[in-house]
Amino acid sequence: MSQPSRTRPSGSATALSEAYDTALLDLDGVVYAGGAAIAHAVESLLTARDGGMHLAYVTNNALRPPEVVAEHITELGVPAAADDVINSAQAVARLISEQVPAGSRVLVVGGEGLRVALRERGLEPVESADDDPAAVVQGYGGPDLAWGRFAEACYAIARGVPWFASNTDLTIPSGRGIAPGNGAAVEVVRIATGAEPQVAGKPLPPMHKETILRTGATKPLVVGDRLDTDIEGAHNGGVDSLLVLTGVTDGAQLLAAPPQHRPTYVDADLRGMLTGQPEVSADGDGFTCGGFTAYVRDEELALDGEGEPLDGLRALCAAAWTRAGDGTCTLDAGKALSRLGL
Repeated sequence: MSQPSRTRPSGSATALSEAYDTALLDLDGVVYAGGAAIAHAVESLLTARDGGMHLAYVTNNALRPPEVVAEHITELGVPAAADDVINSAQAVARLISEQVPAGSRVLVVGGEGLRVALRERGLEPVESADDDPAAVVQGYGGPDLAWGRFAEACYAIARGVPWFASNTDLTIPSGRGIAPGNGAAVEVVRIATGAEPQVAGKPLPPMHKETILRTGATKPLVVGDRLDTDIEGAHNGGVDSLLVLTGVTDGAQLLAAPPQHRPTYVDADLRGMLTGQPEVSADGDGFTCGGFTAYVRDEELALDGEGEPLDGLRALCAAAWTRAGDGTCTLDAGKALSRLGL
């Protein structure tokens, strides 16, 4: 069951790592970018784990099998096992297995992570539309995925073979910037065939189902950097979320977030898991957090006071989301965000 519309970030008197039993952590843009650990990620995760919080890594990236991802996380400095990793390849493989007979062939357009997940479900990965597949599955295949793989998918889909996608993230963070994600590749096949895939990854229910089945979380906290996957997925699953500003989301996008994209908490990075979160309170016609008060003035979001920039952003979120209600805030926040350095 999804959450009600949020009009301001929530506060927490206790550290989030103590208030929740399991962190459902996105990887790209949260734990690492381009393979390298994001600042403060390793020490924050170790502290949360040592305090008793279960760490689970939930990613829409279907490229690598869970054991490879776990090895990478371990190499960064946070011990992890394959069972700690849940990816969209696993979610889409379960979705396919519920619709085709056991042992069916599935045409794979993507990386090894998809093949491993399909075999786990008793399905046979194949490479050609001529291999008589019962389904086509598409997932992120890395920057070297050959163009001909899209053609194989199109040939099979044109024959009426059902099409599945692990996820539709248009972009993916890298060490050099923002790169095309699986959603961009899915668009290539969509344009060529006119077909629509069944999608498993965040923010859709198959991924939430897979995550809960594999982690057994009773009070989870979704931690992510994307509004349209991590935060919307938490909203759809009816669980709380922490947005960290280490990935693709900036202050302006956060202020303009519609209800399903509004996180429970906002922080700079994973250190936010280890602390309480400040309250945002109504203050006359404005909203106060820390030393800042945010208002709507002359159809513009404005700030008074001084203090920690994140407190200013939280106050601005309250002003923007309250003004927008169930819609999207279109007020100019350029001056206020510039003042905060965001």
